[in-house]
Amino acid sequence: MVREERGIPLSDLAHALGCRVHGDGGVRVERVAPLTTAGPGEISFLASPRLRDQLHQSRASAVIVRAEDVSGLAMAAVVTDNPHLAFARVARMLHPEPTPGAGIHPRAAVAEDARLGDGVHVGAGAVVESGAVLGDGCVVHANAVVGAGCVLGADVRVMAGAVLYAGCVLGNRVIIHGGAVIGADGFGYANDGGRWEKVPQLGRVVLGNDVEIGANTTVDRGALEDTVIEDGVKIDNLVQVAHNVHIGANSAMAGCSAVAGSTRIGRGVTVAGGAGIAGHLEVADGSVITGMARVTHSIREPGVYASGTPMAASRDWRRNAARFNQLDAMARRLRQLERRLAALQTDERKDS
Repeated sequence: MVREERGIPLSDLAHALGCRVHGDGGVRVERVAPLTTAGPGEISFLASPRLRDQLHQSRASAVIVRAEDVSGLAMAAVVTDNPHLAFARVARMLHPEPTPGAGIHPRAAVAEDARLGDGVHVGAGAVVESGAVLGDGCVVHANAVVGAGCVLGADVRVMAGAVLYAGCVLGNRVIIHGGAVIGADGFGYANDGGRWEKVPQLGRVVLGNDVEIGANTTVDRGALEDTVIEDGVKIDNLVQVAHNVHIGANSAMAGCSAVAGSTRIGRGVTVAGGAGIAGHLEVADGSVITGMARVTHSIREPGVYASGTPMAASRDWRRNAARFNQLDAMARRLRQLERRLAALQTDERKDS
């Protein structure tokens, strides 16, 4: 009886990545794993030069490294300029996303006039409303809702419990994670003598290709114009994107960050966790906004921007916070002292 070999030869992975192999390209790998726990049949990567000790102690069958880390390496390796990126691609090859078979579950509700492409899956309890269009290969998981008139490109995945309100437009290969709500009304109200009256939100949400929206994130529809998220944008869990926001291609927003209405975020912008961006602003292409920062005015030049105070012992923080409230008075006293000093210096020069 011939024993079937498991896993993929390292040389095949390297060829698919366009990388070279160091050592035995015939080594077969089945799974990815961290350096510290990887064993036979597993492949890992060196994330940082600081972890070289872990690299040489690892029991992995193979690793992904830069050329400068090959020297003295006992195991086989894939050599690349970007180990993290190569590892991500290897992980997708070895651990492909499970794809449910095409078809509509008996407990799904799909409108008669909805249009479904080839290979579409609609799970149990999911709803596809009137006039919706789902491109080839779309997957709508259990209890998700695709609202009336939504248009989804090819290979879109709407995970369990996600909701697309009416009229949303999604490009190809978009992923909407569970609990996310796309296209809810923006926060628009007019004040009538202390009473708030709702302003109808008539725009849409338009997502480009390869956008990913995290779990329990909300993207509000525009008031009159659309809320637009361009190609390749990645948005983490628990993020708020308000109405009429425009996010440029390949930007990323980490968890618990938020952007208020009508702000335009440029291309390739990184917004770290917990950051807040006020409304009606512009953020330049390539800007980086650090964690917990508050952006209260437009960013015209790309750079790294931060605000807030770092963590300190509670006693020190309270003392510094009290002094912060005294800064304005201190600044006025300093200006007065500077004027008095300048006057004294002028008098001394006259006397001399």
